[in-house]
Amino acid sequence: MKILKGNFYLYLIIVVLPVIFIGSYYYSNILKEHNLEGKEHARWVATIYQKSWDQFIGETTTSLDILSLSVKGNLGTPEKVEPLLKEINDKDLRYGGLYLLDKNGKVLTGSELRKYTVDFSRQKYIQDVMKTKDTIISNHQEITPNKQRILGLATPVLDKNHQVMAILVAHLRIDYMQNLMKVLTPKAKLIVVNGDNKPIVKLNIKDSNIKDENNWITWPMDRLPWNINVKIANRNLKDIIVEFSEKLFIILVITHVLFLLIEYILLRKHTVKERKQNEVQKLELVGTLAASTAHEIRNPLTGVKGLMQLLGEKYTAPEDQYYFKVIDSELNRINEIVSEFLILGKPTAQLTDKVNIAETLLELKPLIISEGNLCNVDCTWQIPSNPVMVQCVKDQIKQVVLNIAKNAFESMESSGKLEIILQSNPQVCQLEIIDNGKGMTKEELDKIFRPFYTSKETGTGLGLVVCKRIIQSFGGKIKIQSAAGEGTKVAITLPVVKNT
Repeated sequence: MKILKGNFYLYLIIVVLPVIFIGSYYYSNILKEHNLEGKEHARWVATIYQKSWDQFIGETTTSLDILSLSVKGNLGTPEKVEPLLKEINDKDLRYGGLYLLDKNGKVLTGSELRKYTVDFSRQKYIQDVMKTKDTIISNHQEITPNKQRILGLATPVLDKNHQVMAILVAHLRIDYMQNLMKVLTPKAKLIVVNGDNKPIVKLNIKDSNIKDENNWITWPMDRLPWNINVKIANRNLKDIIVEFSEKLFIILVITHVLFLLIEYILLRKHTVKERKQNEVQKLELVGTLAASTAHEIRNPLTGVKGLMQLLGEKYTAPEDQYYFKVIDSELNRINEIVSEFLILGKPTAQLTDKVNIAETLLELKPLIISEGNLCNVDCTWQIPSNPVMVQCVKDQIKQVVLNIAKNAFESMESSGKLEIILQSNPQVCQLEIIDNGKGMTKEELDKIFRPFYTSKETGTGLGLVVCKRIIQSFGGKIKIQSAAGEGTKVAITLPVVKNT
């Protein structure tokens, strides 16, 4: 139940919350990108129409300028101009009528006189032409009697002194402009407004009121004091969902991979922890058994050993002495195993003392060198002359060093070299025991501190376990480095105490 609860919270932290936060971030970014794309597209549409309108007005102005040259010589006979105006009006669909006015704005002739009669002199854009002597377009649309919406465009006919002789007026059909705009971008929604923000031309829009200015792009025209308002296209919900789903899928894959990786790491840690707990339980079990049975074993063992010594004195034959020697060796081995059991079974609280490790190693030196000579091993020592004080039990430290040295001798088959190095600083000292024996594989190295694991035929599998237990009881650490065919290095680190 506890593991399931832990997995739920882990999944919540690694998967659910990141998916919510990162997903929200990406969703917001996708919306921003779509908004930017919509604005860019609206700007592009606005520039297209701005260029089209400028081109349209420019072409119309040029056409009227050319027409003004044709009518300049016939101002006295307007009836000769009328057929020309009708012909141009019929051929060019942009025109809803062409008219020739005198300099005061009175109609002289036109293509649509019968359909449309108006007093042009009162039109503001006609008055502006008289004043500015330049081409002017009306600032609002008009509706002809045949229900046609138009815009007026007037250009002056000037004499050599740059005085107004007459005025040419063209009625531009708004429906023609709308059809021209639909050809360019049929789905675009836009409004062309004059300088007073009044609509002139609308495309795909019924209501000319702009309710939300954030959804519109305003673009000015070059040749006219007008603006083009283009509505930003609505977001494509399908595209947003597809894009967001792709991002969300990637986020889910990454978070789940991360969750599985962390779950695997935690599971491995849990397995290692359980293994250590099992080892501790094994040691506790061995300690409990040792505490309850070791003394009971030693008592009859002492009696047997004493009787064997008496029998050895009575039966002195070489064959008998050989058997007694074998029995004595095995009894010593039993005693050694029992001693290791007792160490495993001892409580953590021990009677320790300040011990000079350097001096202790010098005391062991003759024993180790003697054993090394028997095994044809050259022993070298690097021990500082100054005291290195450690809070420990002296006999147990000796047991650790002798046990490790014995393992080193056994790893060297014919000859070899053993180094014992002691180094210290104000906080810790490090004892290194290095041999060039056959070494161990990684698999063997992972198992050496497991109770009852041994690579020797006659080993108990408790030697290094006891060494580790002893060193840890003194607040130290033991670390072993080894490789097959390259030897082994045992590093023991112990805290140093001041010699007061």
